Amino acid sequence: MIKNDIVTLKIDGYASNGDGVAHYDGRAIFVRRALRGEIVDAHILKVTNTAIFAKIERVIESSPERIEPACPHYNKCGGCDTQHMSYAEELRYKRERVSDALRRLGGTEVDLPEVVPSPQTEAYRNKAIFEVSVRGGAADVGFYREHSHEIVPVDSCPIQSEAANLAAAALRDWVSACGVADGAVRGLFVREGGDAVQVALITPLKKIANIQLFIEKLRESITKPLSVALITQKMPSNVALSGVITTLFGKEYLEDTLGGLTFRLSPRAFYQVNRPQAEQLYAEAIRYAALTDGDTALDLYCGAGTITLSLAKSAPENAKIIGAEIVADAVKNAKVNAKLNDISNAEFILADAAEVTETASVVVVDPPRKGLAIEVVDAIAQMSPKRVVYVSCDPATLARDVKLFAARRFTVKTARAFDMFPRCAHVETVVLLERNA
Repeated sequence: MIKNDIVTLKIDGYASNGDGVAHYDGRAIFVRRALRGEIVDAHILKVTNTAIFAKIERVIESSPERIEPACPHYNKCGGCDTQHMSYAEELRYKRERVSDALRRLGGTEVDLPEVVPSPQTEAYRNKAIFEVSVRGGAADVGFYREHSHEIVPVDSCPIQSEAANLAAAALRDWVSACGVADGAVRGLFVREGGDAVQVALITPLKKIANIQLFIEKLRESITKPLSVALITQKMPSNVALSGVITTLFGKEYLEDTLGGLTFRLSPRAFYQVNRPQAEQLYAEAIRYAALTDGDTALDLYCGAGTITLSLAKSAPENAKIIGAEIVADAVKNAKVNAKLNDISNAEFILADAAEVTETASVVVVDPPRKGLAIEVVDAIAQMSPKRVVYVSCDPATLARDVKLFAARRFTVKTARAFDMFPRCAHVETVVLLERNA
């Protein structure tokens, strides 16, 4: 088989990114946007020693789970992965993805129940970071094409909030009206919470001419209370919100309610993008933690304190909850949030997860997509907690870390997946590990 061959294939499963998988002469072929059970003519795009990649040339037998994508930018924009499949099929694929990762990579069998569906599948994101390119008095506002730094202009994204799409439109109008300098804006951050909206321009500049007109355009289209800031990055960065934040209008933060608690958030503070689903996920994490009298719980990667304070709210009064986070702004937010909610049995420390010296009977981790460093796994194991609650946004790194914990006498007892990111391949999972006697 070589590049540009056309082969007829029966799709028998899914890859981790939601693409269809077929097998031909004992080799796996990954077929973009194909669905399980379909028969397709596939155009071979790339052949390697380990895999073959293809796209659909013609669908011969279509799956009943195939649907028309709701977004006209699908297949161009790299933001979504599953808009071509029914939501029921998306949930089945995500359940299999988590289960397969835990079995194949983690070496553990777990009876994984059905994925908890998201209460919303459209306009569910409370945070957006648009890529922006300003050239010749016009702005391309959108998201990168998959595996590239080419911006696909998006006039309206169906999974973003109305406020995010309105802010993007206001940015385009402002650039067109004012002839904003080329390269003056690299990105647009929008977060919505409670009854307010945060907007920030990511820019290499300390000041931008005619910025007041941008604020006016935002206020004309967004009726909720508004704050506007600049995030100054002298050089482009892979960390979208790194740089100096200067508030231009409104408050430096917004407030949102999650699980009956109020959280004050700066732009850099981590906060789950799907709040209603986060409430369900946190409830499961609290159930797994099962805090009792005298327990000390350590919440690593605590961000603005959402899980820490949720644990503290539900814990017995004499249980102690400690949140640890390496981002200083997030720790400041977390301490403020504890005061806002009148919670006295929680404290927060600024520390790298691998260097936390506290001991705990229960450890909760909610790491970034790359999972836990081996030093963090070792540090947790040395604490000898009776339980570890692992909140993960990547099944592969979760499974890898589960295997590391198994080598340190921790066993998976139960797990549940939550669809935090409808129409995207990502899936959130909560796993309970218990220390062997």
